[in-house]
Amino acid sequence: MTQAAEQKGELDRLIATAHAWRGARLALATVIATWGSAPRPRGSHMLVHEDGRFEGSVSGGCVEGEVLHAAAEAIATGRSRRLDFGVANDTAWEVGLPCGGEIAIYVQPVSTEGFPAELFDAIAAARVEGRAFSITTDLATGRSEAGETAGETRFVNRYQPPRRLLIVGAVQIAQSLAQFARAIDVAPTLIDPRDRFLTEERFPGMARDDRWPDEAIAALKPDEATAVVTLSHDIKIDDPALIAALNSPAAYVAALGSRKSHAARLERLKAAGLSEEQLARLDAPAGLAIGAQGPAEIALSIAAGMVKALRAG
Repeated sequence: MTQAAEQKGELDRLIATAHAWRGARLALATVIATWGSAPRPRGSHMLVHEDGRFEGSVSGGCVEGEVLHAAAEAIATGRSRRLDFGVANDTAWEVGLPCGGEIAIYVQPVSTEGFPAELFDAIAAARVEGRAFSITTDLATGRSEAGETAGETRFVNRYQPPRRLLIVGAVQIAQSLAQFARAIDVAPTLIDPRDRFLTEERFPGMARDDRWPDEAIAALKPDEATAVVTLSHDIKIDDPALIAALNSPAAYVAALGSRKSHAARLERLKAAGLSEEQLARLDAPAGLAIGAQGPAEIALSIAAGMVKALRAG
């Protein structure tokens, strides 16, 4: 039995808003280049409604006012426009970008001559299927289309599959780890065949799966945007999960435990048929070495290790 919970990340919220606003005149702002300590990564979006409402962010608040003005112009004229911000600009302090970074933002109308509305549907479909999806924008004409096309005036935005975390063992550390994951737009699923551990009260609003971990992981199909972490301290639960995870393309596989217990774990996993290359992927003891003490700090160190691996691609 599985209990699903819907979690909308930043991109999912923007796509949902695009669907809700369909029929209105809209503009889409996209970060197309960054230098230095820019506040938002390349590819970040902000969707703007004709009445001034917006969803998403291209600077964490620094230049949104200027972008909203450009979006209103794009909606009114149907033309796209590039905006450049940096500390060397006269307007840098006015728009609140004095931190040393620079960003370039491209603002398009949501239209057949700019960013076609159906591209939001295409991104959504790819995310449901767990695959990457690319959109190329010709910065000379302002038009966007599906696929990757190289060119001097072309900007390619690659949308990765949704990031997921499969937590095996619904223990106390898992409670904090699941919350950290949600805060950084990584969708957690708790896996534990022990009903007393896997309850709504302990994991409110979280996706829960009470199948044996190897069965659950096989069904959930970890991909290159998925992390798997075992926390139960029960080899009957953790070992099958690790075998399944290390036989998948999961980006991060980690296990809780001491160095001594990990040495014994490696022997068991090797006897189960895992190769040295597969075992080298296993992060154990799990997480970054930050001197963590207590469940919340241990969860934080694991979350940091997960982010590092996911960012590494």
